[in-house]
Amino acid sequence: MTRKNSGKRRINIIGIGLGSPGHITGDALEAMRNVDVFIVADKGETKEDLVAARRIICDTFLEPGSYRFVTIADPVREPDAKRGTADYRESVQAWRKERVKRYTEVINKLHEKAVIGFLVWGDPAFYDSIIGIVKEIGAMIPVDVQVVPGISALQALAAQACLSLNRVASPIHITTGRRLPREWSPELGTVVVMLDKNLVCRELVEKAPDLEIVWGAYIGLPHQVIRRGKLIDIIGDLAEERARLRAKHGWLLDTYILINKELKDDSPPLEP
Repeated sequence: MTRKNSGKRRINIIGIGLGSPGHITGDALEAMRNVDVFIVADKGETKEDLVAARRIICDTFLEPGSYRFVTIADPVREPDAKRGTADYRESVQAWRKERVKRYTEVINKLHEKAVIGFLVWGDPAFYDSIIGIVKEIGAMIPVDVQVVPGISALQALAAQACLSLNRVASPIHITTGRRLPREWSPELGTVVVMLDKNLVCRELVEKAPDLEIVWGAYIGLPHQVIRRGKLIDIIGDLAEERARLRAKHGWLLDTYILINKELKDDSPPLEP
């Protein structure tokens, strides 16, 4: 993967899985070893574990002194739940614009031959903004970008639950909590939901009482929690569990899978 210098800023966007050193692929490791400076967004004390996990991964695999970390305070956004779709998009664009500005200022201060790395939680292709942000940086600074895929939350959760997402002749649908209530139908097959702070799947209980949910938080980390059962039976407990975990750790990353039990599922049950 090593490239010759092209006179452009070299940027490696590297998927690192979900915080576990075991999620680092061979390609990710090679790309990390080529990085001189890792730029990391600092989202404050409540999410300092996310920065710490990146440091641990680098300390585990890289030679001391072969790289350095530069943390940048992340722009603050108001809670998304307070916005409609138009306001949400406008807020995201403003946040991205400010991120691009801050990253560009730091990059311009680095040696021109320094290889820059962004360590992306999960996979860069799934609900992460860094590829788009780097492209916007590229509109101002010539860049040579390499993207390395990582293990996503949906892959890790399915594996932990010993679950095959695909069913014979049925699709897999990936969406967000914001869109789930208006999108869901039995024809969607297995549905993976990302970015749902409010567990809006509760709105499907009356419409689809036989739906099964597989929910996971901190997947791949030592304090991983996974719950599986009929949505109607465990949604109340999940809401309480989510609130408890956020209060305990100060942050929470979770995702869940909705399974239409009318379709055959040969997956073995998850151990309690």
